[in-house]
Amino acid sequence: MAWADLHSFPFNRSSGRALCGSGRVAATNISPHKSIKENYPMSDKVIIFDTTLRDGEQCPGASMNLREKMEVARQLARANVDVIEAGFPVISDGDFEAVHTIATEVHGPVICGLARCVPGDIDAAAAAIQPAGERGRIHVFLATSSIHREFKLKKAREEILRLLTEGVQRARGLARDVEFSPEDASRTEPEFLAEVVRAAIEAGATTVNIPDTVGYAMPEQFGELISYLRGQVSALDDAVLSVHCHDDLGLAVANSLAAVRAGARQVEGTFNGIGERAGNCALEEVIMAVKTRPDVYGHIHTTVAHREILKTSRVVSRMSGLHVARSKAIVGENAFAHSSGIHQDGILKKRETYEIMDPVEVGWGGTELPLTKHSGRHAMTARLVHLGFDLPDSQIASVFERFKEIGDKKKFVYDDDLAALVEDAMSSPEEAYTLDYIHVTSGTATIPTATVRLRRGEKTLQDSSTGNGAVDAAMQAIDRITRRNGQLCEYRVEAVTQGRDALGEVTLKANFGDGQLITGKGASTDVIEASARAYVNAVNRAELSLNRKTQVEAFSI
Repeated sequence: MAWADLHSFPFNRSSGRALCGSGRVAATNISPHKSIKENYPMSDKVIIFDTTLRDGEQCPGASMNLREKMEVARQLARANVDVIEAGFPVISDGDFEAVHTIATEVHGPVICGLARCVPGDIDAAAAAIQPAGERGRIHVFLATSSIHREFKLKKAREEILRLLTEGVQRARGLARDVEFSPEDASRTEPEFLAEVVRAAIEAGATTVNIPDTVGYAMPEQFGELISYLRGQVSALDDAVLSVHCHDDLGLAVANSLAAVRAGARQVEGTFNGIGERAGNCALEEVIMAVKTRPDVYGHIHTTVAHREILKTSRVVSRMSGLHVARSKAIVGENAFAHSSGIHQDGILKKRETYEIMDPVEVGWGGTELPLTKHSGRHAMTARLVHLGFDLPDSQIASVFERFKEIGDKKKFVYDDDLAALVEDAMSSPEEAYTLDYIHVTSGTATIPTATVRLRRGEKTLQDSSTGNGAVDAAMQAIDRITRRNGQLCEYRVEAVTQGRDALGEVTLKANFGDGQLITGKGASTDVIEASARAYVNAVNRAELSLNRKTQVEAFSI
């Protein structure tokens, strides 16, 4: 579905401009200029701005389809984050549709769309967030550092100030809530940055965000920069000061926390810290640092539902296909594991000897009641809700069919098994190829051969191929059927649960000739079948990506 079909006022696709009868930009009924702080009356509250679906998804291989984005957005709402940056609407039909759908169906958080200081971008963002009403936010950005001004934009300071003023004013004419970000702020001359912040607020920005776009900042220096801005720009008393830190030097969380101590009251980041290059600030770490150290942060707090943190991490991991390291703070499998005898002894005597937070507070623990092949659809649906999945009836039916299939092959179906089946079912776009049959012969004294049958709508397609091993033979057969030639760049297989009958989950990344890494995921008790499912999933995603070609280059702030 194209963007032009997704909103209530006419839209000129060629210019990306929303039009009313006179041909001018259509404006909503905007309230008089008031501070957005009225939505957050407690000055000690840190607003949590989640950009998992925008900056997080820009990580190579992390692209999500609409169904996956919706699951992430719903879980973010359950976790009670304050703002969801749902995408970059002008970049493609798919991004516009995702932002518009999230703005329509996800209630609670502010829904934000990103835009450059370009009229078409701003108008597209306004149209995409329109269903959110007063909860809609347009996030406008423009580079300000000397290196960006000279080599990327080729513009002087005066031109930057003019462009940002025009961009923010246009956005403010279309939405009450407007955020401005000076891209590469941490490398911008402080006195010019103060001018930029002042100009953005005067133009109508209700939030001003200070990005450490390339992860260059040091915590002490970044904290000093935030303090400097608060001292130099008195207008910040009427706006929210935000930070957006990248992890190129491993300091995104440290920089964000230093900024909070210096007076920033919005932190932008992603769950699990996913994002371009080394990633973004890991929100779960900031949230729990503030909660765990009141001696440092005093009355500063967030309103995130802490017990949803682990569930949110797992939903993001499964929907994005990006694995969480076992040693990852807060949400890694080893975060609360103790192997040392001395540590175990201390934990048994008093948990606080080696744990600074209760794992139950972030969602660890709880009794897992495994399902069996005899469990009904209602029991399975109840477990899905417990795991954070809110699926329509059509998808429930698909998952239940796979659940019964897996239940016949193993004694118990655990929560992780069920989540893997949901991921497998949701990751395939509609009107896609589905695996119907696979037969493989392989051994030390025979040439590996695979016969694969795929379905697409009412059609059945079958072919065979040899290969360098059973998995390669299956993929070669799929290539012959789909007329694609994917190059496997990454392949990972994991046992979802323990035991010899464990469900195997395959995650792979493939290049189909355009240089873009496409993630595929599949699950089965048979590793060869799981591999074939994962590769078919990657083929479907590659086809979807081809149909929704990017219209403008993606930018990071």
